[in-house]
Amino acid sequence: MPRTLVPGKKYPMIVNVHGGPSAASGPNFVSRGNTRDFIDRGYFVFLPNPRGSYGQGEAFTAANVKDFGYGDLRDILTGIDAVEKVAPVDDKRLGITGFSYGGYMTMWAVTQTNRFKAAAAGAGVANWLSYYGENGIDQWMIPFFGSTVYHDPAVYAKSSPITFINNVKTPTFVYVGERDVECPAPQSFEFWHALSTLGVPTSLVVYEGEGHGIRQPAHTRDITTRVMGWFDKYLKQ
Repeated sequence: MPRTLVPGKKYPMIVNVHGGPSAASGPNFVSRGNTRDFIDRGYFVFLPNPRGSYGQGEAFTAANVKDFGYGDLRDILTGIDAVEKVAPVDDKRLGITGFSYGGYMTMWAVTQTNRFKAAAAGAGVANWLSYYGENGIDQWMIPFFGSTVYHDPAVYAKSSPITFINNVKTPTFVYVGERDVECPAPQSFEFWHALSTLGVPTSLVVYEGEGHGIRQPAHTRDITTRVMGWFDKYLKQ
């Protein structure tokens, strides 16, 4: 939460979704990217561990199999409701961000709800069908989706943000590494192109020479500047 709270005042909040999906956010408040920067700029930060995350048993970790996006998002929204009951968070100034699977969940969330007023998707996945043939690690997908995309395209389509792209109203910043083989840049292009065509405020940055982990200090600083500026523009007015 912000370092100083004014009684009676409500504050914007950023939901920062971890990657994976089989991973988890720990108790360290600087464990998820830009968390400290958000706090320093007056935001609450919520680091959810929705179904699919580690730490709550095998069944919980497997609970999003053949259901990417759906139960995960319900858990995140339920978590936001719980936070708002105990903290002075302004529900009209919510943002969502994440990288890798968190980037996918960001893209997914803005196609499913207009509750978020700004979003920043890092190395996300817009279309699981095209992703299957683009990424360099496709074998991980079969245990989660139950089949290849060639044998059951419907299960991939139902969890693809691009399937529901006409629902998006949320201004969304998109960024990715040029040489990312895990979440290839065409996925970010596809999402950005759709939002641009539909008139949704958006911006895309592709970081030259970077892979799935964006490493160069100049690039990481640029991401922080752009992400902070994006949320400040839409959540602090």
